[in-house]
Amino acid sequence: MKNFIFDIDGTLLDTEAMYMKSLQKVLTARGIDRPYEALTQTFGIPSRDALVALAVPEADIETIMAAWRDMIPHFQQEVRVYPGVTKMLAALNDLAGVSVAVMTSKQKYELKRDMAPFGLQRYFSEFVVAEDAKRGKPAPDPILVAMARLKAEPEETVYIGDTQYDLQAAHAAGIKFGLVAWGAKNQPGVAASDYVFAFPEEIVPLASELNES
Repeated sequence: MKNFIFDIDGTLLDTEAMYMKSLQKVLTARGIDRPYEALTQTFGIPSRDALVALAVPEADIETIMAAWRDMIPHFQQEVRVYPGVTKMLAALNDLAGVSVAVMTSKQKYELKRDMAPFGLQRYFSEFVVAEDAKRGKPAPDPILVAMARLKAEPEETVYIGDTQYDLQAAHAAGIKFGLVAWGAKNQPGVAASDYVFAFPEEIVPLASELNES
């Protein structure tokens, strides 16, 4: 593999507490009591689907989604880089002929908000965000944007993420998908992953073979 395209939430950054604690505060303020453990069962699925799964009244969903978005920055301090991720990214950067990019459903301001405190941007040559494609995951559009920018061939490219939507987008784009076991939660349908990584360092050998040939 020459081209490594990464998701962010649940892949590079542990953002579960940021999203779930902010949601819990919004729900509690509206008299909707849900235990934290129940909230975490929805992590990794789209916001609207999460609220439906939590039995939030349909009439309140739009209002709660807006309040949730506004509340998230107040829990920014909860975000963590998964152990081993920075070392893995640095190792990929050290390999000749390897390109590393981000493709996320985050908007540009969210990407900067969440990645900048850790200095992770320096490891990537391209960033594809929500504004860069008309359709988001599970459609292949944003991955195809990233591949075009990298001038990447499908057979030399892998998308690495933590959800079934990541897998579907990768396969729709005609590339391999690597599932990160440390971030994948509550995700049916990921058995079709081409690779499963238990730890970040397991990603590097996919590129190391290129440098040994």
